[in-house]
Amino acid sequence: MPVAEETRRPVKDGHKNKQGIEATMNVAVRSHSTARQASEHFDVLIVGAGISGIGSAYHIEKQLPGTSYVILETQATFGGTWSTHRYPGIRSDSDLHTFGYSFKPWVGPPIATAEEILAYMNEVIDDNDIARHIRYKHQINSASWSSEQNLWTIEATTTDTGEAKTFTANFLWMCQGYYRHSEGYTPEWKGTDRFKGRIVHPQTWPDDIDLTNKKVVVIGSGATAATLVPNIADKCAHVTMLQRSPTYFRLGRNAIEIAEELRRLQVDETWIHEIVRRKILFEQDAFTKLCLAKPEQVKKELIGQISAVLGPDYDVETHFTPTYRPWRQRIAFVPDADLFKGIARGKASVVTDEIECFVENGIQLKSGELLEADIIVTATGFNLAALGDIAFEIDGKPLAFGDTVTYRGMMFTGVPNMVWVFGYFRASWTLRVDLVADFVCRLLGHMKAKGKKKVEVALRPEDHNMPILPWIDPENFNPGYITRNMDLLPKRGDKPEWQHSQDYWTEKDEIPKTDLDDAAFVYG
Repeated sequence: MPVAEETRRPVKDGHKNKQGIEATMNVAVRSHSTARQASEHFDVLIVGAGISGIGSAYHIEKQLPGTSYVILETQATFGGTWSTHRYPGIRSDSDLHTFGYSFKPWVGPPIATAEEILAYMNEVIDDNDIARHIRYKHQINSASWSSEQNLWTIEATTTDTGEAKTFTANFLWMCQGYYRHSEGYTPEWKGTDRFKGRIVHPQTWPDDIDLTNKKVVVIGSGATAATLVPNIADKCAHVTMLQRSPTYFRLGRNAIEIAEELRRLQVDETWIHEIVRRKILFEQDAFTKLCLAKPEQVKKELIGQISAVLGPDYDVETHFTPTYRPWRQRIAFVPDADLFKGIARGKASVVTDEIECFVENGIQLKSGELLEADIIVTATGFNLAALGDIAFEIDGKPLAFGDTVTYRGMMFTGVPNMVWVFGYFRASWTLRVDLVADFVCRLLGHMKAKGKKKVEVALRPEDHNMPILPWIDPENFNPGYITRNMDLLPKRGDKPEWQHSQDYWTEKDEIPKTDLDDAAFVYG
């Protein structure tokens, strides 16, 4: 049965999205313009007003009333990825029932557009009076910790006026994500200067680009390429997805049947949100375990879905059969099989080959084939930015995060009063936002109760022989943007508390039970 129109809206008053977002920005601008020019002090300073920063602010509001805090955001508005990425069709590749916050029901289709996600975030900001705490267009240059004062000093510059700003904070909450927003990753190819057409990266999609009747080549095969290709296919003369090797995709309807049925029964949206979240998380856990236990079975099922759309004559073996086991890299969800339907209609095609060089009218492949193109889109990934490219110092000494060991992927040895939000690869990022926020609020409350101003993590005597390993095990998970820059990330140990396990289903039980008086926590 069709869902009522009201239930299709991703948030209440969805038609006022634009006005609401502008109102939020105006409040922040007024806050910025009246801010004191001298150093400002806050109990907590949050870096970034994306999905992590806004979620963390909510938890401060609800769990630590009376705590002074500020959010510094480089961009002119909130949203992070969802405001900086503007390529055609940009959407989540995680369902919004789990990518959305635990405290805010999602009532739209599970795979959402950037506009829908921004509208949802705008409601969180508006409903919880968060806008007055956000300072937009504030680029952080450095963060320095003083053990003498037990304070962080943050130096920032306003991007519109160039004015220097100084903030001090008792606690630093890093919510800026993990990649550089200003530029995407583009490999170096021979001959790019010879190409007569236009080369663009999805992360910096130009407003003036015209794809009408153009031959377009999209380099890449991840979630961005899988989103972009079907959304431009009908505008182009033809679009080709050029990949070096195949990746895995999951196909499915952009709807959750149980959510539709519960809405038909007029069940409260808060209940629906919790029920659907639990169902999805249960199924994700089962799927992840199956990938590890029976990878060939999962591989056959995933590729079988694609064959069913493309037909028996399509060369699925060459173009959609990866050499690695499922879940060693992120699996993109393709709603309603739109990418593959575009290929089946002949509007899009896939070429699996390597680039020899760029030429005047396209790309010369190592096989000898020439891919003609008017426009080339490099959907080739991110540049990792460990903690926002901010220059960190601890008591006057530069900090290299690659020399630290991580406590559960959120605190670092030798770095006081700081927590980093780094989400999940195999589950929605936001699940960890809520987990980390609960941990931070509990930690700050614990420090207050003990009368302590400083906390850092340190290896315990029983950890002295523990192997020190890279941030992630490449045999377990190896996306290019991580493996290219592993040296920038903290190290891990082989014990659960000294690594980011990427296992939400274990962490959701373990992190809330963390003993804050364990020897790993050193207070001062």
